[in-house]
Amino acid sequence: MKRRGVFWQSSKTTAGVRQGGRVLWALAALALCILFDPAGLGAQTPASNANPTQASLTPLQRAIEKEHQRLNSSDTEERRDAVLRLGALVRPESSRVAALALSDAAAIVRATAVRAVLSLPPEEAAAFVLPLLGDRDEFVRREAAYALGMMRSRAGVASLINALESDKSPGVRGAAAVALGRIGDETAAQPLAQSLVRRIPRSGFLNRITRRRAEENEFVRRAAARALGDIGSTNAVPALIEILSNERAADDVRREAARSLGRIGDAAAIPALQRAALDARDPYLSQHALEALRQLETAGVRKSM
Repeated sequence: MKRRGVFWQSSKTTAGVRQGGRVLWALAALALCILFDPAGLGAQTPASNANPTQASLTPLQRAIEKEHQRLNSSDTEERRDAVLRLGALVRPESSRVAALALSDAAAIVRATAVRAVLSLPPEEAAAFVLPLLGDRDEFVRREAAYALGMMRSRAGVASLINALESDKSPGVRGAAAVALGRIGDETAAQPLAQSLVRRIPRSGFLNRITRRRAEENEFVRRAAARALGDIGSTNAVPALIEILSNERAADDVRREAARSLGRIGDAAAIPALQRAALDARDPYLSQHALEALRQLETAGVRKSM
């Protein structure tokens, strides 16, 4: 019995030693965790808590940050897609991140970014986009002009007038005319009216030597005629009458002139509208002229004697 007791005691001692060894190993492992992970037990921390900064962000902020990181991609299409997604969030904070892409090396990314900033207050958005009216790429300048019109900020009027008068691209000049009409500032009426009747230098070496000129591009004139109706200034009436009465002008341009004269509602336009309604070869022009005359009649405008 005594030997059995000794054996039993020895077994208990051995088990205690083993258990104590396990405890020591556990303590050593815990010490290593604390040493290499000051937060303690980092290996057991859920992924959502591993990055306190990410965990503190709202879903919107995380979405914006994700696209912000994609703007650093070497792939042009990925950067463009990131800008599109930032714009689609329709939030000022996402638009401010998208504004970083206005200086992107790729023209397609810059052109996409000009619309992605439209969720900003108009004056702030205009300040970002205005420099791109001088971009080296025609497509970017055109998109910048359209975007400024969508902002309807008067901060862009002077630069848009300059683009209307001096940009080499008819697409940019036309976009500037559209934008000026949307903004509706009366200071643009005179430059728009001049674009209806002005003649511009012809392209080509010989034409530059002889200084031959041609009428303004049809798209630019059509956009200018419509923009003048949007603005509604009576100062534009003489130029609109001139283009309406010019049978050599494109029918589309004359139609827009008739529509704008009806919207402006000046009695001085009645004779020209009557002639167009009766004598125009283009039936659609006659229809627009008749509609303009009805508008004037409804508004109580009468031909002055």
